[in-house]
Amino acid sequence: MHKPVLYNELISFFKGLKNGVIVDCTGGGGGHAEGILKEIKPERLIILDRDEDAIKRLNEKFKGMENVEIYKSNFSEIDSVLQSLKIEKVNGLYADFGVSNFHLLDSKRGFSFRRNGPLDMRMDKSLYLTAEKVVNEYSAETLKNIFRKFGEERFASKIADAIVKTRKSKRITTTLELAEIVKNAIPERFHKPGVHPATKVFMALRIFINNELESIESLLKKLPTIVDKGGIVAFISFHSLEDRLVKEYLQYYEKSCICPPDYPVCNCDKEKQFKILTKKPITPTEKEITENPLSRSAKMRVGVRV
Repeated sequence: MHKPVLYNELISFFKGLKNGVIVDCTGGGGGHAEGILKEIKPERLIILDRDEDAIKRLNEKFKGMENVEIYKSNFSEIDSVLQSLKIEKVNGLYADFGVSNFHLLDSKRGFSFRRNGPLDMRMDKSLYLTAEKVVNEYSAETLKNIFRKFGEERFASKIADAIVKTRKSKRITTTLELAEIVKNAIPERFHKPGVHPATKVFMALRIFINNELESIESLLKKLPTIVDKGGIVAFISFHSLEDRLVKEYLQYYEKSCICPPDYPVCNCDKEKQFKILTKKPITPTEKEITENPLSRSAKMRVGVRV
């Protein structure tokens, strides 16, 4: 397996941290965690993942490492996890919001439009809602809104109509069926070289089914109360909506006043809580994109608690 996205860039921001507690919010294949353990050597590394298959892999990978603790949890519940561990504040925290290679390579999970499998897409298999249910039972209007809002898909309406038309004669049950419907619904002149036409639709369904944006916002809201002064936070996004959330929260936390500009004196009592360390988001190098095309849309933003 290749290194995870923005591996060296993420590790470099944590190099100043001595000991302390670091949280990996999205364990996945454990690539970033491996780098943190090797380069930073934290006192404790708490790894979270909502997927039971990932938890099994992570337990195997870090077996016998006393400073590593692995928990099945959505990162939106990070405060509850820390509370149960009697940890008041952490010294570092990072999250990679992309879908893991393990999900894409395992056709049974239904995340990939290149491998045939059931239309599932649940990060946590205990969830009720699957992509198959959404695709076959939601109205054309709702599907259009999902594709437009979460995938920023310009042909959302055409795709939703094509799905509804197809499912009238037979239920859509596999990833390749859906990918083909999407591909045929988008005019050929708009097919981009190297990018599958179904990319945005699959991403939109995944984000919707797993409540990804709500989870990200929940995590971001908790940062001031769980990160200690001098603590580093880093977030890797793959979608403009994810990146916008991270950007807006970090910008809000960086402000020391939120009074309207025409107020003569500040009376909001707002304190600066974070300093942004990345004026512009960090993106992969051409070399990384060549080696791992899935990294092409990644953006990382980093902040430090003040």
